[in-house]
This record gives sequence, structure tokens and C-alpha cells, in this order.
Amino acid sequence: MPGGSIYVQRDEKFTGSSAQWYYEKYWHEDAKTRQRARVAKAAAGFVAGFLLALRFDLIPAALYGFALAGVVAAVDWYLSWRSFRSTAVWRGRRRGESITGKLLRRALRRTGHRVLDGRAIRGMASIDHLVIGPGGLWIVDNESWAPDTEIATYGGRLFFGEKYGTSVARPLVETANAFADLLSRETGIKVAISPILAVHCGQLPRGGLVAAEGVTVTRPGRVSSLVRRTVTQVLTPQQIEVLARTAARELQRVG
Repeated sequence: MPGGSIYVQRDEKFTGSSAQWYYEKYWHEDAKTRQRARVAKAAAGFVAGFLLALRFDLIPAALYGFALAGVVAAVDWYLSWRSFRSTAVWRGRRRGESITGKLLRRALRRTGHRVLDGRAIRGMASIDHLVIGPGGLWIVDNESWAPDTEIATYGGRLFFGEKYGTSVARPLVETANAFADLLSRETGIKVAISPILAVHCGQLPRGGLVAAEGVTVTRPGRVSSLVRRTVTQVLTPQQIEVLARTAARELQRVG
């Protein structure tokens, strides 16, 4: 029995190919437990609604009880669904770059920003998004870790769980510098590029943002607001257009 023991019966819960597979399996197995908990919460909601209706002489009191029970059940279902959906990128069910790209274009298009997806310098790592706007330039990459992975900084260093984040941050910083050098050389406009890591799954601290080792880490939905409120240099609409056209021409399209 390779990888097992003749004295311990093999547990089917521990068969599979990945942490993602286990997560989905346990999620579906736990459905009845969640349903029982939802019924209990709805029952508590019914009692609370019924008593409140009696307190304020609302008739029929049972109707208000059922209404509050329905609201409680719906909210509980939504929170449960949102928790599972938040792991979709980590589970490989959705593409992080597609999600972030849509969010960036929707929020930044009307504020004079240009967003280019999937760019690279030949022989270097690619990035998911290049953002050029009135306040400067940014590259945005997408990552996802297991739901219980704590993302934090200690002593100026970036950590993903117990692992150092240098192996993630350093290539992103190097790519940002290489992009900036190429665009500065080709356009004659001296630019610097700030790297952002959009994290789709994992635990960020309160505030939803950490910055260390030259990289800012935040949720995809917060990248646009970060770009809008941060000014690294002031660019005119003409300079933005020149930089965007040069990037489209000189940076290799990926994907």
C-alpha cells in the first residue's frame, strides 16, 4: 500500500489531487450542516420578528416573524455564497486577470487612464495589466492563495503565510523597472512604474492593503481607487497617449 499503512484504513476524504479539490469536496459535504444552521438562524429571526411585532402592536405578528426569518435566511445564504465565490480564482474556476481587467476599465476609463492587458518584454516575465494615467504608471499582476493564508509584513518584508514574499515581489519590481526604462527610452518621457499585486484569495489585514519590498498588495476591487488617489508623477493627456501607443507597439502581447 504505497504511501499508506496496513494498520490504518484509508480515508476517502484524503484522496484527491490538490488543496482546491479538498476545499470543494468539503464545501459540498458541509451543505447539510450549513442548511441546518440557516434554519436555526431563520427560526431565531422569526421569534425576534414576532416579539417585535407584539411589542409595537403590529398585526398580524406572525407575518412580521416570517418576513424577518426570510431576510435572515437570505442574508445567511448570500454570505455563504460570497465566501465560496471569493475562492473561485484560487480554485481555477475564474481567471483573475479577467476580473481585474474589467474592474480597471470600468472604473478608470472615464478618468483619463489607459489600461493595456497582458504585456511583456521579450525574455522577461509578463504582467497582467499596465495602467497609464494622469497620476503616473502602474503594473498590476494577479495572484491567489489559499483562503487561510495570512498576507502581512514583518520588519519591512512581505509574507504569504509562513513563506517570504520576495520571490513574488522581486520579479514584479524588476519588470516594472524594465518597462519604465523601455518607455522612457522610446518616448523621451522619464517615467517610473509602481507595481501592484491584486490578491483574489487570502487574508489581508484590516484596511485591505499591505506594502513592502516595493510592492503594494490589495484586493482587485481596490486597485482602481488606489490608482486614482496616488500621484507618482503628473502626466498630460498628450503624454498619456504617447506612452500608451508606445507600450502597445513595443511591449509584446501575451495571451
